[in-house]
Amino acid sequence: MHKVMEIIFGWSYKLLKSWHVNETLASYFSLLFDLVLLYFLAYGIYVAFRFVLVRAMIMMARRTKTRFDDLLVSNKTAQYIAYLIPLLFVYKSVPIIFRNFDYWEPIFGKLTKMYIVLLVLWIIRSIFNALRDYLKQIPRYSDKPIDSYIQVIMIVLWTFGITAIFLSLFNISFKALLGTFGAISAIVLLIFRDTLLGFVASIQVSVNDMVRIGDWITMEKFGADGDVIEINLATVKVRNFDNTTTTIPTYSLISDSFRNWRGMLSSDGRRIKRHILIKASSIRFLKDNELEDLKKIHLVSAYIDQRQTDINKFNKTRNIDKSILINGRNMTNFGLFRKYITQYLQNYPGLNRDMILLCRQLQPTPHGIPLEIYTFSSDKRFENYEYIMADIFDHIFASVGYFGLVIYEMHSGDVE
Repeated sequence: MHKVMEIIFGWSYKLLKSWHVNETLASYFSLLFDLVLLYFLAYGIYVAFRFVLVRAMIMMARRTKTRFDDLLVSNKTAQYIAYLIPLLFVYKSVPIIFRNFDYWEPIFGKLTKMYIVLLVLWIIRSIFNALRDYLKQIPRYSDKPIDSYIQVIMIVLWTFGITAIFLSLFNISFKALLGTFGAISAIVLLIFRDTLLGFVASIQVSVNDMVRIGDWITMEKFGADGDVIEINLATVKVRNFDNTTTTIPTYSLISDSFRNWRGMLSSDGRRIKRHILIKASSIRFLKDNELEDLKKIHLVSAYIDQRQTDINKFNKTRNIDKSILINGRNMTNFGLFRKYITQYLQNYPGLNRDMILLCRQLQPTPHGIPLEIYTFSSDKRFENYEYIMADIFDHIFASVGYFGLVIYEMHSGDVE
């Protein structure tokens, strides 16, 4: 191979010398001619290998069932490899072309070697990009932070590549380079602080399964409320429900608090937890004639009969004076309303009755007594969930008046 290349690039100098051209001029003219010849030869090799490699890869992609080779084609891996072959040819030709130029030969040789290292890294990057796109199409890997893993690998490879370039360009020994890095390690850590934090955070996020692609997360600090669409070494991208995109530093996921709704989406129901405020002054004991009217409400008629029987038996056994309602045991409009709402929820078709379902009274407030609904909708889709919750509370608001209760509303005179 070496002899063939000497024949290709050595004849011009010999020809000029045979013409009795000055040695210096012969060397420079020969160099110029050889460089032009090298350019055309390298370009011809590139065109030939690009045609062969690209065609071969396309044919292989068409004949195989896997999508990986198709992604290699789309990421232009064959074209980058086609660049590498003429570069190797140039690298082998430099010592022959610059044999009479001892000063320029090592410079051009080092520059060619540097370009080869960069091109190899670029080829590896295109292969990893194809691998990333391929893994994202596999369901079990689609929610994994593959971008983070590939970025970490590429950072390591780029570090080795740049180190090799420095060692070659400046003729530095590896031990001396390590000593230099040790001296400037504090500066390196300061410069790459976010990258290092992101690297550690990506590992923790993946190992602890804190966030996956497709998860719905809420992070108020950054105004994020939507689905995770990308996890890489430095950032996590969230597409909010208003179609805006929020970028969150990856290390913030382990240093700050956020809410992941994955557990809710994978569960059997989505929680409804909302309350209304009942005016305390509207709560009272129910008289017998009022109970007779409320028996017309289908959901509580049987409950009122059973409850009345138990209460009358209790009061009669103890000779309770019922001329005053406060004596003995009684039913209140608020308690009966809570029972009605409980029965209504148990009969509502959109709720999961295998999960907790209750209507409860909370701690009284200056604005009234909270009556809270705590249950789970069987449909977890956002629009359907909102419809179910609104439908339930529409009914609650409309039914309050039948029990003689009043919902608290703040008027302008109530503001302190």
